Amino acid sequence: MTLRITKQFAFSASHRLDGLPEGHQCGRLHGHNYLVEVELSAGRDQLTGPGFVRDYGDLAGIKGWIDEWLDHRHLNDVMKDNPSAEHLAVFIYEQWCTTYPELTAVRVSETPKTWAEYRP
Repeated sequence: MTLRITKQFAFSASHRLDGLPEGHQCGRLHGHNYLVEVELSAGRDQLTGPGFVRDYGDLAGIKGWIDEWLDHRHLNDVMKDNPSAEHLAVFIYEQWCTTYPELTAVRVSETPKTWAEYRP
C-alpha cells in the first residue's frame, strides 16, 4: 500500500518560450499565476511515528524557496532550460528530491485548466 500527500504552492512570474512558430502567443513576454503541487509517497511501514508520510510543516522550505527564486521573477533568468511548465516541474523536482526523498511528483499549472507533471 502506498500513501501519498500533496501540498500546493502559488506564485506569479513572467516568461517567454523559444522555439515556437512566428506569432505564437507564448513566444511573447507574458505571465502566469502558477500553482505547484508536490507529491510525497511512502509505504505504510515507512510512515513516521505520528503516521505521516512527511509532516506538512516540514515543507515550509519549499515555500520559502519559491518566494525567493520564482515569485515575481522572469523565469528565463532563473532557469537554464526553456521555462515551459514541463521544464519547470523538472526544475522544482531536481531542487528538492534530495531534501525530500519521498518526493514522487511535481505538478505545475499555468492556467486553471492545464497541468504539467513530472514523475520520475
